[in-house]
Amino acid sequence: MNFEKILPENGPPIEEVSKYIQKYKNELIVIKYGGNVFIDRDIFNNFILDISILNKLGLSIIIVHGGGPRIKRELDRSNIETKFIRGLRVTDKKIINIVESVLIDFNNDIVNSLKNAGSKATSINTKENNIIEIIPESEELGFVGIPNKINIDIIKNTIEKNSIPIISPLGLGENNQTYNINGDTAAGAIAKSLKSRRLLLMTNVEGVLNKENKLIEEISSSEISGMIKNKTITEGMIPKINTCLDAVDNGVTAVGIIDGRKKHSILFELFSDKGSGTLIRK
Repeated sequence: MNFEKILPENGPPIEEVSKYIQKYKNELIVIKYGGNVFIDRDIFNNFILDISILNKLGLSIIIVHGGGPRIKRELDRSNIETKFIRGLRVTDKKIINIVESVLIDFNNDIVNSLKNAGSKATSINTKENNIIEIIPESEELGFVGIPNKINIDIIKNTIEKNSIPIISPLGLGENNQTYNINGDTAAGAIAKSLKSRRLLLMTNVEGVLNKENKLIEEISSSEISGMIKNKTITEGMIPKINTCLDAVDNGVTAVGIIDGRKKHSILFELFSDKGSGTLIRK
């Protein structure tokens, strides 16, 4: 394989790529792309480039995307106020219709952008190939669900056709009612069901920081649990960490929290000695 033709000049060194690429052959990698990372179109375009490179290198990638900022923008346009409980949006009938529409539009944006970059991709959402059955999170949250069952056959069949599954964090409950799912939770559930080699959560922070605000490059699940107990890790990072811990406790080899603002952060995380964030192992 001619790495020079595929890899970007400002990506990881070719000798490191050739060392790591064998590790991921015949393995599955789930990548959650979301949060505030995708507001910036340059970051989005870099993400599309990285995913198309992984595809050309022959890796099996599954993308789960979020949509928070786009959803907020659309709700603001419609003059709909929303409230959050435990970090989750309270979702009534009107809001779930907007959420579903926004997420599917964004899903199609990713699919079409990857096709334009020379990679085949397939939409997976509540309107096409739904794979997530949910149970309601709680009555007070409305149409917010927790993944209960994942149809991994659809994912595997898509990959076998050399197409990248692009999955919206939506699921169906009773009477085929659509429910919104936290993007990290959806990605973690899919990674667990597939027993993926890696789960990468792209964020707009460096990774996990210690008490001196220095990046922790690698950490065990027991060590990171201790950081929650001693309040080194607080607030918004806790649900993300809990997703990571659940994943490594249930068959995912390791989870990376990576800085999506950095150019080629996915490539550096997978194919370099240093990585591009925090790697969490059991």
